[in-house]
Amino acid sequence: MSIQSNVKHFQSLFEPLGCKLIAVSKTHPAESVMEAYRAGQRLFGENKVQEMVAKYELLPKDIEWHLIGHLQRNKVKYVAPWVALIHAVDSLALLQEIDKQGQRCNRIIPCLLQVHIATEETKFGLSPAEASALAADPAVAHLKFVAVRGLMGMATFTSDENLIRSEFRGLRQLFDALKTSVLPANIRMEVLSMGMSADAAIAAAEGSTMVRIGTAIFGERPKKQPA
Repeated sequence: MSIQSNVKHFQSLFEPLGCKLIAVSKTHPAESVMEAYRAGQRLFGENKVQEMVAKYELLPKDIEWHLIGHLQRNKVKYVAPWVALIHAVDSLALLQEIDKQGQRCNRIIPCLLQVHIATEETKFGLSPAEASALAADPAVAHLKFVAVRGLMGMATFTSDENLIRSEFRGLRQLFDALKTSVLPANIRMEVLSMGMSADAAIAAAEGSTMVRIGTAIFGERPKKQPA
């Protein structure tokens, strides 16, 4: 199937569920992004700041760029003026830097708190308790150029669907608990970003509002050529 037909397939699958599709174009060329764009896709995700900046400069300006990978504080400034959503915030220090760069470009920057729900130790993110504590931290309430809009999580990479389902369900329960708690004005639980190519259907069934699909749209990542 072509990139365009893949996009249309996933749009028809997830949009009726109220679940937005992020087409994850990391390592794929700008031409591949344009194929998805011609199918009506406007939300794209990248893992690395450098690659996202390069594509932002090349591609149509009505694209919403989502940064889904780990973000180093010293790189926030490169995306602050235009990033649509930062998915992987996992510290007060990073929130403070996003606020600083938002103030510099006079823009409130939307972001999500990344919660570690997988069994692997390699993934970034806050524990559920840390995420709750950060949302309640008075230091966050004072940030005028940050808007925390929800949570993001990645399930364990496994064929055990019951484990995946339970991890997503736990994140949804945290999302619901925070939604009903008293939060500062700059935090609202609206977006639950969970689900990738292998587990998006499970995530959507467990209440995801945003799935991040790369391989199932664009194919396998291009292999680096040997030097």
